[in-house]
Amino acid sequence: MKIKTQKKYIPLLFSIGIALGIFLGNLLDFGTNDTSFFKSNAKKEKLNKLIDYIDYEYVDSVNTDSIVDVTVNGILDRLDPHSSYIPPEEFKENEENMKGDFVGIGVSFYPYKDSIAVIQAIKGGPSANAGIKGGDRIVYADDRPLFGKDFSEDSLGVILGGEINTPINLKIKRQGVEGLLNYKVIRGRVPITSVEASYMLTTQLGYIKINRFAESTHKEFKEALLKLKKQGATQLALDLRNNPGGYISSAENIVDEFLEDEKLILYTKNKTGKINKTFARDDGIFEEGEVFILINENSASASEIVAGALQDNDKGLIIGRRSFGKGLVQREMSLGDGSAVRLTIARYYTPTGRSIQKPYSLGDKAYFEEYLERYENGELRSVDSIRVADSLKFRTPLGKVVYGGGGIIPDVFVPKNIDYEIEHLNYVTRSGYMRMFVFELLDKNRAYYNSLSQVTFNEEVNISDEIIEDFISFAKVRGINLRAQKYRSAYKRYLKATLAGQLFGNNASERMINKDDEMVKKVIELSAN
Repeated sequence: MKIKTQKKYIPLLFSIGIALGIFLGNLLDFGTNDTSFFKSNAKKEKLNKLIDYIDYEYVDSVNTDSIVDVTVNGILDRLDPHSSYIPPEEFKENEENMKGDFVGIGVSFYPYKDSIAVIQAIKGGPSANAGIKGGDRIVYADDRPLFGKDFSEDSLGVILGGEINTPINLKIKRQGVEGLLNYKVIRGRVPITSVEASYMLTTQLGYIKINRFAESTHKEFKEALLKLKKQGATQLALDLRNNPGGYISSAENIVDEFLEDEKLILYTKNKTGKINKTFARDDGIFEEGEVFILINENSASASEIVAGALQDNDKGLIIGRRSFGKGLVQREMSLGDGSAVRLTIARYYTPTGRSIQKPYSLGDKAYFEEYLERYENGELRSVDSIRVADSLKFRTPLGKVVYGGGGIIPDVFVPKNIDYEIEHLNYVTRSGYMRMFVFELLDKNRAYYNSLSQVTFNEEVNISDEIIEDFISFAKVRGINLRAQKYRSAYKRYLKATLAGQLFGNNASERMINKDDEMVKKVIELSAN
């Protein structure tokens, strides 16, 4: 069973396929003249005539819209791996996700037994503000029953969604409370946070994790960093692992918080050779602080801009493994019917002049499966296995050697744990299965868990061997075979972290997961020297 969220607005984990990044160049101007750009030519007329012939003359009825979609995809497939077609429904969803908020009631949920169970009311959203809690069942919405039927996620999105500032009357069944509770919720803007966690690792070292670069990311980041500074942070661990990228402006603004005025952040170059340079322009709030940037093989696009800009300006240390290697800039262009194309319009370069775009001449399959090549050649386990070319060697202002040609190579390498079971555990932990199991575990004793403070939870709640066995059985029913004997302590930690996340939010969950994280341990070690 899949965990449902209101119109899928809770960000999912990004896979390598999605880790291409959505590197939008909407704010870049490369001097295109609209009049000449769209002028008629024989090639376009040829395609138009073919579609018309099929539409009006072909012997059988044909959906020409689908033919156009296939044609568009076929054209884009001949370009680069990141130029792509976005159907109308995906375009709208992606646009809202990257905006940093959406209009709705603000709950994550999934159909549980015969009702709609609230996993969490999103902090700062209308439902949370109204008093709706995790574990509540939404029984009626404007007197429309939401129980005993199979609802699709889309239909529920329509029922619970709507125009901003419009009311919806919800009837809620809450464990331990007789009858139904009535809530009038005013639909509003619900934040989709991209700063997933922020807290102090030590008395001087703060930690911020960013899961993507949306419109709101810089604002979220700045607020989190100011709070950490008030708590005594003079050092920062900026976690960009598994971050696929996003808006260029958000990445630039975050880099600006670390660099002095007039320091080069990046430059872009288009097909005509026109160069656009971006410099630090504002007084950054962490120019004097020490920064550690955590990256891995799934850190892409805007994440690589941040890492590359700081590395090339000799600001802090890059910790982890070589990043994905996406140095192409895309712009989304409307096709007039709600769909769009994401077209590569330029390449970007780090301040020393290096391109970090990895080769894609062997086709999309080889490009996206390059991770397997890294695995096989030992690069994920040993820094000595990273292949570099002397012709792509560059030097920072302080003389540090850096390389172009495919991703950002870290200053301090941390090997990947390639133990299959641990990898599988990481997947299961961040998948819906563990969240569903934990929801049901909480549901057995909501009153007790809701009575706990976070401190009390940390001290008193323990995951028993019986719970581990229940989880193994839960996963097995869903086709997942877990071998938890050797990794029982790890499973206990991750289950407790997921419990903490549903009760107290992402910060509580990330704190527990990071306690045993090798990369975080390395940063703490380096920060103490």
